[in-house]
Amino acid sequence: MSAYSIKAHLNLFTSLLPYFILSCVFSRTRKLDTEDELYDIALRALTRRAHSVHEMQQKLARRTDNELLVRVVMARLKENGQLDDDRYARQFARNRTQSRKQGKSRIARDLRSRGVSDRTINTALEESTEQADPTGMIRQRIERKLKSYRGEIDDKKIASIYGSLLRAGFPSDMIRKELKAMTREPVPEVPEGGESEEG
Repeated sequence: MSAYSIKAHLNLFTSLLPYFILSCVFSRTRKLDTEDELYDIALRALTRRAHSVHEMQQKLARRTDNELLVRVVMARLKENGQLDDDRYARQFARNRTQSRKQGKSRIARDLRSRGVSDRTINTALEESTEQADPTGMIRQRIERKLKSYRGEIDDKKIASIYGSLLRAGFPSDMIRKELKAMTREPVPEVPEGGESEEG
């Protein structure tokens, strides 16, 4: 590295140092100690996106050391209808089914990771899948992938599509049937984990 290059890097480092120090100082989140402050944090979080009860409880617990305060704010949010796992799960399942074209097992897994109960998940999935056609969603995803391959299909690409659909939460037997019908190719045996590509 030349002397000029070292000097340029040093100048860049020294010019960015004050910003780094400021970000470290202000990144420490101040712990809140009033109901109104904590409630305001909850409302701001809910305007950005919906939260499950479990997610909100975790978010608020990170902002205060007072467990009673968290319980009071959680009760207030539920009482005002701003926090409801049944409504959250229905909206989540509908969005994931219609917009992202995901299957039941993926949606259930994602809701479970957000602390939603199995009973609530099952009810939400029943409602969302009444209006959905999983076979149609699988076909749509396969068609999209096949277009991106421009007609060049081999075992590796079929395995990739299969893995992607598995991760998206569709049943393996349904995936195999639709892949075989749409590609006219035998579907290779693929482990349930699928490929690493995101679905």
